[in-house]
Amino acid sequence: MASPSTPVFLDAAKLTSLLPFPALFTHLQSSLSSSSSIESPLRHIHTINPSSSSSLLLMPAWSLSSPPYLGVKLVTSFPLNSPSVHATYNLFSATSGAPLATMDGTQLTLLRTAAVSALAASHLARPGSRVLLLLGAGSLAPHLARAHLRTLPSLRRVVVWNRTPDKARLLAARLAQEEEFITVEVATEIRGEVVGEADIVCCATGSEVALVKGRELKVGAHLDLVGSFKEGMRECDGEAVRRGRVFVDSAAAMEEAGELVAAFASGEIGRGDVVGSLRELVSGVVVGRTTEEEITVFKSVGSAAVDLLAAQLAYENFLRGEG
Repeated sequence: MASPSTPVFLDAAKLTSLLPFPALFTHLQSSLSSSSSIESPLRHIHTINPSSSSSLLLMPAWSLSSPPYLGVKLVTSFPLNSPSVHATYNLFSATSGAPLATMDGTQLTLLRTAAVSALAASHLARPGSRVLLLLGAGSLAPHLARAHLRTLPSLRRVVVWNRTPDKARLLAARLAQEEEFITVEVATEIRGEVVGEADIVCCATGSEVALVKGRELKVGAHLDLVGSFKEGMRECDGEAVRRGRVFVDSAAAMEEAGELVAAFASGEIGRGDVVGSLRELVSGVVVGRTTEEEITVFKSVGSAAVDLLAAQLAYENFLRGEG
């Protein structure tokens, strides 16, 4: 496949057209099985301003197998801002080192994160799941809803909660307009029936206080944790982790995710209780859901390997004139 003579720039709108969820699911499902050839060191996290918890993250990955690519994502996280996360992605040839593309890393992250969550849910959520609870109404939330609705066509009801109720109402209205075959509701709290009725609880917040209580999860629920990437952050309590069969997007989650770090420290679970990674799940190395009754937990902190795979697909689709 020929490469352009000069690097290309793929903005957010172009990436969205180049990475439709069905194509991204298929690509990740097939390519993750062979992703052991991708080198992806643990991300660098540097604190910029301790008082505001602002951070700089560097996420490199490369592969020398065909096709050989090298990529790095630069991410800034400023929790007091809205939006709070910005990123750029740079793709290079892993044989010549030549720059190939610069991409809107924020949009790439939104699309691949939503795709990863929905891909995991396709293996871990109970068949016939009908109710999706979204905690958080930020920039990732609509993508998470769309990705799950495309992957799990049995879903018929989406419930949205956010600390700022107006944001939840805006997202609910947007989803109701886009998805005419589902019911969209707003929750004013996340206790009791709101959590207890959900087949899938999807958390995309920056919370440092547990939002989901394990005792409130219904039998057979699937809990998806997206927001935390530092030890001090957590979206569920230790009981939720203890009750579930736990899967992670990568080994980095066991070092960085506040929910898991806290559960290891308290002895609620051990590292050996983590069943496996997303790659192991989609390749069949580990078994996903085994019964209708079990609770499953998927914790993602972001994977540089998945960034590289998503960037590869976007770049190659661009070269093919797709999107």
